[in-house]
Amino acid sequence: MREVIFVKQSNDRWKKFEKLLTDKDTDNPDEISSLYIQLIDDLSYARTYYPDSPTYRYLNELSGRAHQVIYKNKKEKRNRIINFWRTELPLVFYKYQKQFFICFIVFFVSVLIGALSVSADDSFVRLLLGDSYVDKTIENIKHGNPMGIYDSENGLIMYLMIASNNIKVAFTIFAVGIFFSVGSLLLTFYNGLILGSFLYFFYQYGALKESMLTVWLHGTIEISVCIVAGCAGMAMGNSLMFPGTYTRLQSFRTGAMNGLKIVLGTVPFFLIAAFIESFVTRHERVSQLFDVLLILLSLVLIIGYFVIYPIRLNRKVTALTTLQHG
Repeated sequence: MREVIFVKQSNDRWKKFEKLLTDKDTDNPDEISSLYIQLIDDLSYARTYYPDSPTYRYLNELSGRAHQVIYKNKKEKRNRIINFWRTELPLVFYKYQKQFFICFIVFFVSVLIGALSVSADDSFVRLLLGDSYVDKTIENIKHGNPMGIYDSENGLIMYLMIASNNIKVAFTIFAVGIFFSVGSLLLTFYNGLILGSFLYFFYQYGALKESMLTVWLHGTIEISVCIVAGCAGMAMGNSLMFPGTYTRLQSFRTGAMNGLKIVLGTVPFFLIAAFIESFVTRHERVSQLFDVLLILLSLVLIIGYFVIYPIRLNRKVTALTTLQHG
C-alpha cells in the first residue's frame, strides 16, 4: 500500500486517538484500548514499509504518549483493573495461543512418560515425590484413606501455603523462559512427569478413581494455569529468538511485558485453586456427582477465559479494524 493511501485511511482514527488521550473527561477505556491495539498494528506496518518516513516517526511518538497515559499514569481510573481482565489480558494472550498449545502438548506427553516410567520401575515415583510422601500415602491407602495426605494441615494455613507456593512456581516457570523458552518447557515437562507418576502410583494400589476426582477438583485450574505460566515464559523467550522487524531489545521488552501480564493473570486462578484444595478437596464431599460438576465448571472457566473468549474478542477487534480501514 502506498504511504499516502495508508495515511489517508488511518489519519482520522489517529486524530481521534490523540483527542481521547488528551481528554481528561473521557470515560471509555474499551475504545482507548481498541484504538491503542490498532495503533500498535499501524506502527508495526509503518516500521516495516516506511521506516524512515514522517509517518513512522509520528506513530512511534504517538504510541509512546499512549503508553505513558495508559500504563504509567499513577492516577488511573477505577475501572483500569476491570479493563485489564476484560480486554487487555485476553488480547495479549490471544497472540500466544500457539505457545499455549505447545506447552499443553509438552505437558500431556510428559504425563504419559511419567506414567510409563512408573509402570516400568516402581522406584521412579519415589525419585520424584520422595520416600516420605510415598510411604505415608501407602499407609493411608492401607487404612482406606488414600488421599489422607490432604487432612494433615489446618485449612487456612494450608490455603496460604498452597497459594503462595503455586504462585511462586508459576513465576519461576515464567522467569526461566528467559533461557530461550527452554527453561519454561523443561519445568512444564517436569510438572507433567510428577502428575503422571502420581496418578499411576495410585493406579497400582487400586485408588486411581478416587485420586483422579480428588486431584482434578483443584488441579483442573491449578495445572491449567501452570501451563499458562509456561506460555508466558515462551512469550518472553521467543521474543529473544525471533525479534522479527524489531531490534532484539525492543522485541524482548515487548515479550517480557506480555509474558508478565499473562503470568500475573494466573494469580487469581491460583487463589481459587488453593481455596478448593484447602477447603473442599481435603473434606469429604456430598457425592462424586458434586466432584464431577466442580471439575467441569473449572474446565469451562479455563477454556472459556483462556481459549474461547480471546478468540471471540480478537475477531471483534479485527472486524472493527477492517471496517475502519475500509
